[in-house]
Amino acid sequence: MALADRLIAQIRANGPLTVAQFMTACLHDPQDGYYATRPALGEDGDFITAPLVSQMFGELIGLWLVQTWIDLGRPAPFRLVEMGPGDGTLMSDILRAARVAPDVLPAADIWLVEVSEPLRAQQAERLAGQPIHWAGSLAEVPAGAPLLLVANELLDCLAPRQFVRTARAWAERLVSVDDQGRLAWGLGGVAALPLPDGAPAPAPGQVLELCAGQQALGAELGARMAADGGAALLIDYGRAAPGYGDTLQALSRHQKVDVLATAGQADLTVHADFPAVVAAARAAGAAAAPILTQGEFLMRLGIVPRAEALAAARPERADQIERQLLRLIAPDQMGELFKVACLCQSGLTPPAFETAA
Repeated sequence: MALADRLIAQIRANGPLTVAQFMTACLHDPQDGYYATRPALGEDGDFITAPLVSQMFGELIGLWLVQTWIDLGRPAPFRLVEMGPGDGTLMSDILRAARVAPDVLPAADIWLVEVSEPLRAQQAERLAGQPIHWAGSLAEVPAGAPLLLVANELLDCLAPRQFVRTARAWAERLVSVDDQGRLAWGLGGVAALPLPDGAPAPAPGQVLELCAGQQALGAELGARMAADGGAALLIDYGRAAPGYGDTLQALSRHQKVDVLATAGQADLTVHADFPAVVAAARAAGAAAAPILTQGEFLMRLGIVPRAEALAAARPERADQIERQLLRLIAPDQMGELFKVACLCQSGLTPPAFETAA
């Protein structure tokens, strides 16, 4: 039985699903979930991530990690962790770039946090020969040593609940079944909702997304920073200030498709709520630097001279390198929509970030 049919049967038996329940099933159902069965990354897949655009992205992240390790006093051992590592390209580029500091990799205890078995297989193939451990959650990565962590396009996979402002109150958006036996949107009653700090007063029709999973990850990282030290980079598309908006979308072959008509067959994502993640991390004891756009972050790390050097070494690829550079940093491509948050131990000023408090 297809996932949509099983969800319809579940709704008829037990009542409507929240958006979070529906999105989690579509992504992670063991039998038919997108990440459990058919994740497709790259130009020929359903979506492309920054590491797959250009090696420059991963190389600069690797150099950022090396410099942060040096600023931490060259701890040995330390945990080098990537959460949501895709097909392993980013970690491969990180490890190659990290060889500029001969002492860093011998000190690194490398972990990939991944729940998708198909992606674990791709990572193992790409990173064959590397001393890498896999975990299903950050909690499985041993504590007791400083943590240097990267998560690129992970937060957008963590499912939120959605609430719609009516003329008089809030209502929760739910997934139900219509008269024709198809999945359909509905609304359910809800108690008063506390608005995010700094959010403007809502107007009727506006949608508020609250993601417990994103906030829980921020709190978990904050606690690890407070207890063991280190730093974490979170890179994703999303908002840098509190606000409203329905950001749930389904992607197939790089095109938006109907969320309810493609259960388990397409990637579902939402925007990262960076203010909520940062607030949770600070509440758990971490410091956090001001949120940057991806374009600003990469330019501060020197992506433009790196692109120029690559183009000079490979003139026949100069036009391609220029297109890759623009895709990563141009405001109308990934440069503005994607943001970078840095969580870290108190007293650390991470590279490219002016302050952390």
